[in-house]
Amino acid sequence: MGLNNMASTENNIIALESQAEILQTLAQIAEQLNATLDLDEILRRVADLIKKVMDYEIFAIMLVNERTQRLRFRFAIGHREEVVKNWQVPLGQGITGTAALTRQAVLVPDVTLDPRYINALDSVRSELAIPLLLKGRCIGVLDIQSVRLNYFTEEQRNILSLLASRIAIAIENARLYRKAVRQARTLSVLNEISREISSILNLEELLKKVADLLKRLVDYYYFSILLWDERDQVLRHRISVKRDEQLRDKRERPLGQGIVGITAATRQPISVPDVHKDPRYIAVNPETNSEMAIPLVLKDRLIGVMDLESPEKDAFTEDQRNTLMTLAGQLAVAIENARLYEKVARDEARLERDLEMAREMQSALLPQTPPSVRGLHVGVGYEPARTLGGDLYDFLEYPDGALGIAVGDVSGKGTAAALSGAQAIGILRSLGRRRYAPHEMLRLMNDALCRKKIEAHFISLCYAVWDPRRRELRLSNAGLPYPLIYQRGKVEHIRVAGVPLGLMDAIQYEERAMKLFPGDVVVIYSDGVVESTNRRRGEFGQDRLKRIIAENRRLGAGKVAEMILASVGRFARRVMPQDDRALVVLKHFKE
Repeated sequence: MGLNNMASTENNIIALESQAEILQTLAQIAEQLNATLDLDEILRRVADLIKKVMDYEIFAIMLVNERTQRLRFRFAIGHREEVVKNWQVPLGQGITGTAALTRQAVLVPDVTLDPRYINALDSVRSELAIPLLLKGRCIGVLDIQSVRLNYFTEEQRNILSLLASRIAIAIENARLYRKAVRQARTLSVLNEISREISSILNLEELLKKVADLLKRLVDYYYFSILLWDERDQVLRHRISVKRDEQLRDKRERPLGQGIVGITAATRQPISVPDVHKDPRYIAVNPETNSEMAIPLVLKDRLIGVMDLESPEKDAFTEDQRNTLMTLAGQLAVAIENARLYEKVARDEARLERDLEMAREMQSALLPQTPPSVRGLHVGVGYEPARTLGGDLYDFLEYPDGALGIAVGDVSGKGTAAALSGAQAIGILRSLGRRRYAPHEMLRLMNDALCRKKIEAHFISLCYAVWDPRRRELRLSNAGLPYPLIYQRGKVEHIRVAGVPLGLMDAIQYEERAMKLFPGDVVVIYSDGVVESTNRRRGEFGQDRLKRIIAENRRLGAGKVAEMILASVGRFARRVMPQDDRALVVLKHFKE
């Protein structure tokens, strides 16, 4: 064999070995790409394995931003940090932009002679850009550069072009996986945020919590929530945060002005990648370069706007916008609930103040101390079921030494019952200028109440007059439970009945007279005393009341009243009273 033939054969063997090595590397790359779904790991492995095929100095994979139609660095070796961080190459510009737009590999032996070259490094002399195609769509560019002229070959271009589709598939799979993981994480965070904000009813606390939790979804620099003031027709800042520092911002924003105002007017989100190129932007924060505003709407009603700003251009993504739109509906509900709660709390506080004032007035209306009258000790007991009570008691002291005693129970409870009770006391006192017999007093009161009829309200009332000269108690009853008397060693009902006041006109009432002897005890009471229930739904009842009177008959009238209410309280225990409790105890003593 001649020397030339031997040399040719040797060269063929070297070429075959080189091709085998390349094919083996390509197989390794394919295998390595299929072994992981971590995008950063994929790009690192691609760089390492391609290095075995061709010894580059500078390597980059740039991915296409579909919205901006620009290439951004996703992985780089040998490039300056500021280039990797800040450069964006429009499709069609530069070597990489041309490869992306034309979907064709671009090999440049000498970049100094190519007008398309964008100088990122002065030392670069040759470049090879390979589009990463997936189903005819360019998702990025693999770009390698060398400091040597004519470094890359057609064969290398062909090899990388063959490999590019495999790299594109791996990148897309990794991005889809990352997106799925990110979405799952986002949904988890959204669910957590939703749970937290739905449990907060203090508006300021709610907004602070949102500002804090939102950091887990979007890395903002400025964040604010402006709430819509329906009366003044403006948006008002309710919370503003710069990084982690809360700001005091009192600015107002009219509807339709600025990005926030337009978002509120249109009820549509607005994302601005570069605010300085947007005529809608109103400059407030000098650091701001991009902004995103999300409307807060509840059933087509504007609640406010959530505004995020960043010093980075194009800082907010479509996914982030969609995520915040999902959160916005829940946040609008939480804000409205918090505002309604605040209103209810204010109304309740005002009502509580009004009720307290009414309670003091009612307390002042009822006699504070029992009257002192000849031959009779008087004790009272009064426990309203609510702040205001519908039960009443009163005394009329006559010039001849007689005493009028009234115990009443207004139908219903609360404020309306208390007002009706005050009305009844007013009528009683106006009639009390003259001493009427008990049956006549009830007739006159009934006539007056029927003339001033209050729908669905009536009054049960027992009225008695003590005559100390005769030692006689005369008594009439309009619907109150029969009074009880301890006399001659036993407790009995004073059976006198009548129709409650204010129900029917022209009613006549019966009257009963009885002599009292020293030690006799009379108890006039409302039904709230005997109808009090315990946890077993049992009633205190007449028999228990009779027993308490008999057991405590030797005590003073005030002490008997105290013992009755204490016994009722022990019986009911932790059961809230359903009705007011009022009673007057009369005890005759020997003068």
